[in-house]
Amino acid sequence: MKITFYGAARTVTGSCHMVEAAGKKFLVDCGMFQGRLTDQMLNYEDFPFNIQDVDFVILTHAHIDHSGRIPKLFKAGYSGKIYATSATVDLCSIMLADSGHIQEKEIEWVNRKRIRAGKKPTEPMYTAQDGIDSLDLFYPIEYDEEIKIDKNIRFILRDAGHMLGSSIVEVYVKEDGKEEKLVFTGDLGNLNMPIIKDPTYIEGADHLVMETTYGDRLHGAMEDQSGKFLQILIDTIDRGGNVIIPSFAVGRTQEMLYEINKFAAMKGIGDVMKKIPVYVDSPLAVNATKIFESNPSYYDEDALRYLLKGDNPLEFENLHFVTSSEESKALNEDRTPKVIISASGMCEVGRIKHHLKHNLYRPECTILFVGFQAEGTLGKKILSGEKLVKIFGEEIAVNAEVQYLDAFSGHADKNGLLTWIEKMDKKPKNIFLVHGEYPAQQAFKNAVQEKFGIPCVIPSYEESFDINGTLLEDKMPKYKSTRFDVLELLSFLKQDVDDMTNKVKLDLKNNLENNELDEIKNKLDAVKEALAAVKEMKK
Repeated sequence: MKITFYGAARTVTGSCHMVEAAGKKFLVDCGMFQGRLTDQMLNYEDFPFNIQDVDFVILTHAHIDHSGRIPKLFKAGYSGKIYATSATVDLCSIMLADSGHIQEKEIEWVNRKRIRAGKKPTEPMYTAQDGIDSLDLFYPIEYDEEIKIDKNIRFILRDAGHMLGSSIVEVYVKEDGKEEKLVFTGDLGNLNMPIIKDPTYIEGADHLVMETTYGDRLHGAMEDQSGKFLQILIDTIDRGGNVIIPSFAVGRTQEMLYEINKFAAMKGIGDVMKKIPVYVDSPLAVNATKIFESNPSYYDEDALRYLLKGDNPLEFENLHFVTSSEESKALNEDRTPKVIISASGMCEVGRIKHHLKHNLYRPECTILFVGFQAEGTLGKKILSGEKLVKIFGEEIAVNAEVQYLDAFSGHADKNGLLTWIEKMDKKPKNIFLVHGEYPAQQAFKNAVQEKFGIPCVIPSYEESFDINGTLLEDKMPKYKSTRFDVLELLSFLKQDVDDMTNKVKLDLKNNLENNELDEIKNKLDAVKEALAAVKEMKK
């Protein structure tokens, strides 16, 4: 049995793992790369494997960093089955079409620039119609249902507690008369999250592929941060500002609505909350909320109790769903204090960028982050404390209050991940650590080896291993070329230039001495000359 990592390798996006076992090849996830430019570039490259060799796909959940290249796979000729829970299939029915729509809009902008430069227009990675057509390949199944591929391979999906329909994948493979169990955590959920159930503790595994998004951090207690969330809402509204919540359209948005609904039901504070207008400004989030409402079988006990009382936990007084761009623009023209929940969660695309542009510079407003921010994203820059950011080419001062509530993360923290392993009766022989930034993975690897003594491997992109964790020399990475290294260096250089620009611009008190400025200028002149030499090479 072999496993090759074609995504989420030392990064949190692009989940895609290929298993070769018992005469079959199958993928677990086929996600889109997000965040850094060099990661995003991989979306437009050909798949680094023969698509015709893929026998089937198992999808852990609907988030785009796990599902987003499925339409591309379909467009390239894949025609096999894609197994996923019914809720995941329902969510993909809107998310993949929406993703295709975004690809089409982005390529329109790119092509306008290409045509002006005398270049030929290019095609989107895939279209909205490709997203819709790829749904024909989906095969919905339920938790705990055993699927037999053939006499040698079978698998079962368990509830991962990350979002509606998210799954842990247990794969049983029989080779040479011996059956071994390979488990993929997918994105493993946090405990006590609104609406959905806690992650399932499984009996054990022979080999484990595990996410490590928060492998080096601990979340705050949900009880404490729920109270802080309430206080942020009230304080911001009282000072006449807006609360802007960049939120993933599927999962996090619905959890935020559930919490606000809970506040509205509280004695004493409920009357205040009912007067605060709450806007969900994302057509995708609006449609996803409808899917949440139609899938109560995935709810936890608390959410079901709301339903039994006749209270829809995703509906409350003064909640407004915004679909048209005209309504979205009107939100920033209306000075009434309000809560705006908008996608995308990392502030890279979508309507959230418009709301940030109109609210970031206002000290009375609050930008509230409730999810992971990947390196290189606008959300990460704001959360990291940058005082100036560029949005639509315009420099915007960050004067608003910036808050982060990590308890609302859909991912287990370090202790949650360790506890999940601890609960196994049969501990894995080895663990592959994926879906995390490298420092977090290193910290978690040390914690696992110290606590359990289990060998851990941190794969790089396109590295291939035998199932016991031995790197296969004949499968060493070759796909990520020097071109990507150059792009990555340029990306880092651009970030450094932006940081230095902001530092000089914000030096309002003249803290920089003239000799320091002279030194900066001399070094930048040297960089300018080096870049000019690089440009001359192309000529």
